[in-house]
Amino acid sequence: MRRAGSASRVFALVLRHYYLYRSSWTRVVELVYWPAMELLVWGFLTLYLRDLGPGLPNVVALFLGALILWDILFRAQIGVSLAFLEEVWSRNLANLFVSPLTPLEFMIGQVIVGLIRTVVTATFMTALALALYHYNLFSMGLALVAFFCNLLVMGWAIGLVVSAMILRFGQGAESLAWAVIFLFQPVAAVFYPVSVLPPWLRPVALATPAAHVFEGMRVVMLEQRFDAGLLWNAVGLNVLYLAGGIAVFLWMFRVARRRGLLVQVGE
Repeated sequence: MRRAGSASRVFALVLRHYYLYRSSWTRVVELVYWPAMELLVWGFLTLYLRDLGPGLPNVVALFLGALILWDILFRAQIGVSLAFLEEVWSRNLANLFVSPLTPLEFMIGQVIVGLIRTVVTATFMTALALALYHYNLFSMGLALVAFFCNLLVMGWAIGLVVSAMILRFGQGAESLAWAVIFLFQPVAAVFYPVSVLPPWLRPVALATPAAHVFEGMRVVMLEQRFDAGLLWNAVGLNVLYLAGGIAVFLWMFRVARRRGLLVQVGE
């Protein structure tokens, strides 16, 4: 009975966001507008580079594949962060936590909302890339599933940390929802290998799950093989990242509840 009640509370939280998006076309447009603009700009750039250097190895696939996978990471993070911010903007946090909803259930609801947003955006970008540039993301095969899952988990972990920071420091910290993920982009080896980074920066890159994912993507595309070592490196790091994200959120939640910040945030 307790598990059923927990599942129903998580479902109710997800359902609230479904009704929110169903009644707001601007939120739905936001899911596809920026990804479409990124894909158009980078897609035309890759076509230009391909024409400049016919000898370049599959530049369209390399750039578009990296762009779509990067957007999966970004959307996973921003989806979790925005699910939290929606409650802040509507001043609903205090209402949620006077109910039987637990912080863990709240986090699960955030993650599910983030997953749905990510799947919608990734599906749109994949279809658009196929229609405009004849690039099929699924040409990576089963490796794509491993890449997708690892980027999702890393995005969730960062999103939980961002939510914790907003919970602790208030709406003044909400810009972190859009800014934090880009701290990882230079070292995530999205469009270039880790080897091009300065030697002192490479250990930082290799400490991020995304770098192993994008290195693995290039191995699949350039060498037509799957590097299981890179996958397990990403998995191991993601276990640490997700555990850290959950721990930080629970810690900040306890601090916020003790200091009465649940009522103040959003005011």
